[in-house]
Amino acid sequence: MEQGAVLIVMVAALVIPIAMARFKLPSVPTAVAEIVTGIILGKSFFNVVTPNDTLNLMSTFGVIMLMFLSGMEINFDLFKRQPGKQRDPKSPVKLAVQAFALVIVTAAVLGLLLRGVGLFSDVFLATILFSTVALGVVIATLKEKEILGRPAGQTILLTAVLGEVIPMLSLTIYASINGGNAGRLWLILLLFVAAIILLRRFKQPYLWFNRISKSTTQLDIRLAFSLIFILVTIAETVGAENILGAFLAGMVMKLLEPTEATKDKLTSIGYGFLIPFFFIMTGVKLNLRILLTHPQALAPIPVLVGCFIIAKLPAILIYRRRFSARNSFAGSFLVVTTITLVLPSLAVAQELHAITATQSDAFTLAAVIVCIIAPIVFNAAYKLEKADLIKQRVVFIGTNTFSVPVAQQLSKNWYKVRMVTDDEDNYKTFNSEVADLTYLPKLDAAALREKELFDTDVMVMCFPGDNKNARLAKMAKEAGVARVIAGQNAPGRNRDKVASLVDQGVEIFNTFNVQISVLRSLIETPSILEMLMDTEAGLYEAVVRNQRFVGQELHTLPFIDQITVSRIYRNHRAISPHGDTVLEAGDHMIFTGERSAAEDVRRQLRRRN
Repeated sequence: MEQGAVLIVMVAALVIPIAMARFKLPSVPTAVAEIVTGIILGKSFFNVVTPNDTLNLMSTFGVIMLMFLSGMEINFDLFKRQPGKQRDPKSPVKLAVQAFALVIVTAAVLGLLLRGVGLFSDVFLATILFSTVALGVVIATLKEKEILGRPAGQTILLTAVLGEVIPMLSLTIYASINGGNAGRLWLILLLFVAAIILLRRFKQPYLWFNRISKSTTQLDIRLAFSLIFILVTIAETVGAENILGAFLAGMVMKLLEPTEATKDKLTSIGYGFLIPFFFIMTGVKLNLRILLTHPQALAPIPVLVGCFIIAKLPAILIYRRRFSARNSFAGSFLVVTTITLVLPSLAVAQELHAITATQSDAFTLAAVIVCIIAPIVFNAAYKLEKADLIKQRVVFIGTNTFSVPVAQQLSKNWYKVRMVTDDEDNYKTFNSEVADLTYLPKLDAAALREKELFDTDVMVMCFPGDNKNARLAKMAKEAGVARVIAGQNAPGRNRDKVASLVDQGVEIFNTFNVQISVLRSLIETPSILEMLMDTEAGLYEAVVRNQRFVGQELHTLPFIDQITVSRIYRNHRAISPHGDTVLEAGDHMIFTGERSAAEDVRRQLRRRN
């Protein structure tokens, strides 16, 4: 009978996403659908699945894996200060911290009000529950909206990160105090020390693992699960919650910089196998019959739903400093989403006898309701702003007959181009031909920073002199520019200098080599020059950054009928594309197509979300 229950849960996990796709329910989070399915299968309705040792074990593995993957979702680059940039009082980090601080205060006030009216006496636990945010649901919603990499998306994401990390630490403190282990609370520091040691010790071995990993050994996955079990074991030993150990393991794994393939495999194991057990079993254990038969138990649910919403809405006041009123409301309503940490918190509280089973069911049902409402309201309310639609920014340092035509062509497409020259004659010559040309008599870091020229996605050095280009390229890299391209027209004479630039991440181009390559292509493929010079059709390259297309086969792309993919470069190796070729993040796709359609395709592929 125990095996039959496991089989039913496995089949349910398979059927749920199929049914959601069939009935077109993309706004409903999969986690909520799984909980609802568990309610139907459990004691509330048909009672065909009852908790047993196997299902409880799989449910525990599921929540541990969920917390691990949540830890891996944190983008630590958002917390780094970019060299050469002043502190922005409206940066996503500062807005998120201020917004979540307001959420904490509001949640505590609501906890006090509930105690005052006699609905719930534990203020600390209420504050934890009302301040939690479902990071996984928020990330999925932002990715679907394709704004995860934009200022609004980053602000909401960081608020959600704080809404998972801070309540998780608070839950650990709560469990220690109420479990009679307050004297051992300092031992939790050992968990963080262990995480730091593992990060330092595993960094070099992990790089080695990536080089020798074979399909039969999957060393990267074995490392990930070793981290999970080591930190979960330490967490339980020092009196912390296992979910805190799993979350720290995810953060350590993220800092080890795993490949996209490793992330995909771990996500597949988690969301494809283990995590559905946790959500379905949560629904199975929920007893709606008791709630429905006892009006006094059902009455608090509307109040709890209101508290979950009201606790997060003050974030509007902070978001409004940078974003429109409409989008500020939408963003604050998205962080209302709460389910992943509420469930473990309730389980811990029940084990400590801090709440009754009926109260736990009421909180769970309220969390399910807001988890359904929040993404729907966000998708309906949020409207893309100019910051979300910003073109890729390119700065050319040096104006001449080589760089100006390139800038003119890019300006017609999905690029915002600025040009800089230190030659007054060149400025007078090209000023009428270039939309945004700046004259700087002295090209140094201070002058470029004053004009905010380092605030760009790509910087290109186009002077005839190699030494000048190299100096400016190093300066740009030190200022934190992501992509720097520098001309080196005599690389054979300066091999050490070129090698040094490459080591710093500078991309090198050589006009002489470009001319040779085009001539060779013209001889070998006569139509190549016509293709390159065609104003209606052209040859394009796009780096796949949009997670929406990662993992898709070429023939399933919605725009595949508008382009012809000729080559894919993956890790500097060429791949001959076929219809069943699966795209990976970071792939360089070379394709041809009509200009307007191809530019739209390139914009979609390159959008970070």
